[in-house]
Amino acid sequence: MKVFLDLKWFFIQEKKSYITGAILLLLVAFLQLIPPKVVGIVVDRIKGHSLITEDMVKWILILILTALSMYGLRFVWRIMIFGSATKLSRLLRNELYHHFTKMSPAFYQKRRVGDLMAHATNDIQAIQQTAGVGVLTLVDSLATGGFVILAMAFTISWKLTLIALIPMPLMAILTSYYGTLLHKRFHKAQEAFSALNDKTQESVAGIKVLKTFGQEKEDIESFRLHSEEVVQKNISVARVDSLFDPTISIIVGISFFLSIVFGSKFVITGGMTIGELISFTTYLGLLIWPMLAFGWLFNIVERGRASYDRVAALLNEKVDIENSGVLEQAPTGDIDYRIFSFSYPGEDVNTLEEIHFSIQKGQTIGIVGKTGAGKTTLLKLLLREFEGYKGEVRYGGNVIQNYKLRYLRDCIGYVPQDHFLFSATIQENIAFSNPMTLVAQVQSAAAQAHIHEDISRFPNGYATVVGERGVSLSGGQKQRISIARALLMDPEILILDDSLSAVDSKTEESILTSLKQNRAGKTTMITSHRLSAIQHADLIIVLEAGKIIERGSHLELMKENGWYREMYLSQQLEKLVEHGG
Repeated sequence: MKVFLDLKWFFIQEKKSYITGAILLLLVAFLQLIPPKVVGIVVDRIKGHSLITEDMVKWILILILTALSMYGLRFVWRIMIFGSATKLSRLLRNELYHHFTKMSPAFYQKRRVGDLMAHATNDIQAIQQTAGVGVLTLVDSLATGGFVILAMAFTISWKLTLIALIPMPLMAILTSYYGTLLHKRFHKAQEAFSALNDKTQESVAGIKVLKTFGQEKEDIESFRLHSEEVVQKNISVARVDSLFDPTISIIVGISFFLSIVFGSKFVITGGMTIGELISFTTYLGLLIWPMLAFGWLFNIVERGRASYDRVAALLNEKVDIENSGVLEQAPTGDIDYRIFSFSYPGEDVNTLEEIHFSIQKGQTIGIVGKTGAGKTTLLKLLLREFEGYKGEVRYGGNVIQNYKLRYLRDCIGYVPQDHFLFSATIQENIAFSNPMTLVAQVQSAAAQAHIHEDISRFPNGYATVVGERGVSLSGGQKQRISIARALLMDPEILILDDSLSAVDSKTEESILTSLKQNRAGKTTMITSHRLSAIQHADLIIVLEAGKIIERGSHLELMKENGWYREMYLSQQLEKLVEHGG
């Protein structure tokens, strides 16, 4: 029952609803005692030939009134208890999603998307069941069972009641044991479901790659194995779950046997009437539900406990990037990097070392180097996606940690290497940062990114719906739509992280010229493997193994016999060969 203690905070928050629901459940449990008593009285009067029509009508009216009252009370308690449980699921789901949005990329590197989705769906549903059906079962089983036992003991025979309850301790021991087994197995079943969820998400997202490499059969087999594991784990849960009802039925059957044997003896000896014995066995029938409910309660509670432990562990993950800044203003000015060393969480090797340079407001900086040199990492430190480095990054004279995250990131338009488009219209994708943006402004940003003409040729223009992640667009179109989305923000800093790799050199030149004309006085940072994209930059930094090995303008670097000059000449030769030179 630990999960009820874990959810104590919510029960206190919704105490009015739960108390009202519990009181109504108690009233229903009390009203359930009336029909068996009425039946016993009527049977005794029939046996004694003393039942008259007026009495029969009176008892029938009492039964009808009792039934109607129970109907109304059950309707209201369902709203109180189940309604509160629904609030809990909404609250936890919102809290979980809010927590996800605060977590850094390091958090997502350690977890699978499908697993996180399972937490927000399957686990939340199990917790909701605990706060709804679980509370109902707990209160109803205790109330109904308690009232029935009291009625049997004080209105009929306390001796026969004690005899009937002899097998009950055995039931308590067995159901407790089953509950422990269920908790362990359900936890594993949830993990298997998370793995299947992740496999499905990954396969659907990578369906084009699967088809390209002809791996459909292998992927189907992999999915089958994951699905089989989920089935096996849930069958393991079902095996334990299936023990509850037979165990309880056998124990209740033993109670019935003892009641009838000893009850018949009491009737023969005059210790009780035949009507009282009928009432007693009817009450014992009412006791079946609390017994079954008690077993069901263990099932629900252990499932809820396993799921709550998983969700709580996720919510207890500390936020890597603290939003503790005091400056509530948009930063502006020069940018200064003073990084002595930085390594990713869990890694011993430094990704960046001795990074020292400054960018004046309005300048364009180019960052180049081999794959894995640390170009993207350098940009992500400015975005505060990662921290824990030795040194500091200043913007406008203040370390970036002094700014509230929202103000810092609002002034940066970031176009990442991995372009993500939502399953929405092109208009909505470009206007993502401000859905209320005018169509003319969206088209202007698209024109700057040289994607307007492409969009105009689509049958539905800007109302064209792109598939998830933009699967219906080419790589170059996705890149340019992402650039248009960033340009629409009119950011103080525009970051293009290898964002022109999928466009031809002519389009690249047109985009860069457009940026130069429309972003006068604003800072632009560009990383690229194609040096033609950054040769116009005011400052070019060459990285190798996380260190700056060259810096300067294009002309300055061409005078040196270094990596930049060698790579530039090599790319120019490739370009010449491509054009038949």
